[in-house]
Amino acid sequence: MVVTLDLHPTVELTDEQFERICRANRNLKLERTAKGELVIMALTGGETGRRNLRLTGQLWFWNQQSNLGEGFDSSTGFRLPNGAIRSPDAAWVRLDRWQALTSEQRKKFVPLCPDFVVELASPSDELEDIREKMLEYLANGLRLGWLIDPSTQTVEIYRPNQPVEILNQPATLSGENILPEFVLNLTGILTD
Repeated sequence: MVVTLDLHPTVELTDEQFERICRANRNLKLERTAKGELVIMALTGGETGRRNLRLTGQLWFWNQQSNLGEGFDSSTGFRLPNGAIRSPDAAWVRLDRWQALTSEQRKKFVPLCPDFVVELASPSDELEDIREKMLEYLANGLRLGWLIDPSTQTVEIYRPNQPVEILNQPATLSGENILPEFVLNLTGILTD
């Protein structure tokens, strides 16, 4: 379940205030839209958590071998150039971009859009909301994004300046030239 609260014109949350709200409500996943709305998402169920671990585990393993960047889990907030603070299910940032951040910037919401994101749809998600979020990532600098929907066994691939590509029941996904030689095995993620 996702609830979006329009706080305007009553409250405009600063990054610091939003961070304090997140810390005080660790049982919720929170995001802030570019318009300053507060997005409240419930924790996921066991199936979604299991699928997400399989996904992030493969990304982590590839990243350990390639050493081309840094990977992030679903609890990481990214402050996008448009002002939104988003938390994809998995994300990756090129090493040079990560190293360009100061130590202080690395400790807070990461002040950039990831190069790569994955959103894993759960039964309570509205696909249109996730699609809008994927388009927001693209508008803010995303280079490759995957929207994985186990309920329909489809994957939507998002790339800059290209139409969304939809794959039906793929066995694997390629990281293309963004994540060289990364191949995500979808067994246990898209299917059981």
